[in-house]
Amino acid sequence: MTTKNRNNGAMIKETLILTGAVAVIAAAVYFFLVPSHTSISSISGLGIVLSNFIPLPLSAITMLLNIILLIIGFFTCGKEFGVKTVYTSIMLPLFIGLFEKLFPDFVSVTESQELDVLCYILVVSVGLSILFNRNASSGGLDIVAKIMNKYLHMELGKAMSLSGMCVAISAALVYDKKSVVLSILGTYFNGMVLDHFIFGQNIKRRVCIITKKEKELRKFIVEDLHSGATVYEAIGAYNMEKRNEIITIVDKGEYQKLMNYINREDPQAFITVYNVSEMRYQPKR
Repeated sequence: MTTKNRNNGAMIKETLILTGAVAVIAAAVYFFLVPSHTSISSISGLGIVLSNFIPLPLSAITMLLNIILLIIGFFTCGKEFGVKTVYTSIMLPLFIGLFEKLFPDFVSVTESQELDVLCYILVVSVGLSILFNRNASSGGLDIVAKIMNKYLHMELGKAMSLSGMCVAISAALVYDKKSVVLSILGTYFNGMVLDHFIFGQNIKRRVCIITKKEKELRKFIVEDLHSGATVYEAIGAYNMEKRNEIITIVDKGEYQKLMNYINREDPQAFITVYNVSEMRYQPKR
């Protein structure tokens, strides 16, 4: 297979994955968010509120909002958003429009506003996590957050939360107090669930160990876990005794094997554990 064919195959695969993720997000919006009559942390949520004032279908309002934000984003932030964000920003309202045609006058499946919100959070987080892990986004509030990050020097996470809360509070324009509260709570829990989907699956553990069986432990980490380790000299404050501290980063399965080994070989070992959500290595140029 030639390089060109491989690249074409990879591009087709990437497009299919992005399209599938956007379809999941659109389904979450149309089948759960719309019937819930809430506005949760998304341009689609804002579109639901605006649809009460503008005589256009949700798909058209979402498309219009995304196009406006893309134009503003290109003028303010340059080409940061890339082809993927443009593609997903356009495909999302197209899928919503498709659902509007296939399932007109759709009503709640759960017949419960609270369950609709819960189902929306779970389903949309799956789609968004796929996009984020493919270095893409659904556009909308992501663009607003990047603009706030650039010009207001606000952390991206805080910018996302603030813009999401503003959308949630907009529910007060058309809905009752219960819907507003659900919108705000839904926005908060949506962020928590999304963090779990994006970072929770990739969390590793940084394990720091001081043990009498240093040589054996190093051998176990390298040869059995097939992992790396770093050794630092540590000096105890009480008696100024010098000991070596072994530091290794392992996934969940390796962590369990490591703990079983230490508990078996040296139960008196001193261990500290930290969660690590990201690791970077910058090679020399």
